[in-house]
Amino acid sequence: MQKLPDSEVDSKYLRARKRVEDLKEFYYHLIAYCLVIPFLAFVNYKTYWNFQWFWFPMAGWGIGLGFHAYNVFVNNGVLGRQWEERKIQEFMEEEEEKMRWG
Repeated sequence: MQKLPDSEVDSKYLRARKRVEDLKEFYYHLIAYCLVIPFLAFVNYKTYWNFQWFWFPMAGWGIGLGFHAYNVFVNNGVLGRQWEERKIQEFMEEEEEKMRWG
């Protein structure tokens, strides 16, 4: 089995840790949404049901939750994490070339 350099292992660990933190934040966000929105609907129902205002925070927060889910689960697109890592690697290689020839 090939042993990876310590810096690469540290980098992979930090990326994995960041991913776990992102997942935790998303699940906390989802739990809060699932608890608060029914409470707002209940408050709306008990106070004045003729104008159902709870739909507005539900829609706005739901859109935010959708963006958060996209960022956590799908964000490997045009400007995703893989693109970011490729660009960092590209810039590091450019700097190395400048130092080598300059």
